Amino acid sequence: MPTHADRRVLVGRETFDDAGVFVLRDDLALVQTVDFFAPIVDDPYTFGQIAAANALSDVYAMGGEPLTALAIVGFPAGKLPPSVLSEILRGGQDKVREAGAVLIGGHSIIDEELKFGLSVTGQAHPARLLTNATARPGDRLVLTKPLGTGLLATAAKADRLSAEAQLALHDSMRALNAVASRAALSHGVTCATDVTGFGLLGHALNIARGSGTTLRIDGRTLPELPGARELWRAGTRTGGAERNEAYLASHVDSSSADPADLALALDPQTSGGLLLAVPPDALAGYLSAVPGAVEIGVVEVAGKQQIVLG
Repeated sequence: MPTHADRRVLVGRETFDDAGVFVLRDDLALVQTVDFFAPIVDDPYTFGQIAAANALSDVYAMGGEPLTALAIVGFPAGKLPPSVLSEILRGGQDKVREAGAVLIGGHSIIDEELKFGLSVTGQAHPARLLTNATARPGDRLVLTKPLGTGLLATAAKADRLSAEAQLALHDSMRALNAVASRAALSHGVTCATDVTGFGLLGHALNIARGSGTTLRIDGRTLPELPGARELWRAGTRTGGAERNEAYLASHVDSSSADPADLALALDPQTSGGLLLAVPPDALAGYLSAVPGAVEIGVVEVAGKQQIVLG
């Protein structure tokens, strides 16, 4: 699409970022995003929570605070009772309220497949943003949630997931990235993205492109949801991971990676964690401030490949 320059647009699509940033005044900017998808779990209330957390995450990935949300609904009227939609909306609204924001309206259509999500508006200080474009060689890569939501959700659909693993999956997907985002700003971090459908490697590529660097990731350090690697070894596969692998083939050197680690790094995430480039002197403080955060690699000077997984 043609680009129309506007000095008020501080962050647009050029840097592959998670949301747009529009400056209102020197100390205030709007952060805007939209995201919706079909159910990944059976329970309507839980689905509403997950879809809302996923949409809110884009604001947190930019260093913003959510203000308002609009619901986006596609509903197969006549195929599902209205109570299903009520529970989805209740889950979404509860998660928006948890984020300190307000669900102020929305729009629905009749659709063959159920879909739900949010358009979210947040606020941020124009000088205190998180973007894809500010990673520097020497920064440490940190991931704040375990990987494997695609693998576990696929296993759950086939009734091959334990109740304990299913609860861990749901808890991870409906957890907000608020703490991880606020801690990044307070520790001087300026580079972050959230990990969703393109998997860890796909979103890492956005940082590498935006920052003009190479990201080296140690596959052995990647945190996983219960049994994710074992599910892959047992034959669980997702179409999203296959598409991610095809898309990333020319950008990633994974020749020395364990195949199960590569599968985890390609797994499409729903409401995943933040991937951040943390200055070395801020690493210890950040890790101590964000439960579950793990160091997984380092930013390097741009090399032959934009991502190296070993």
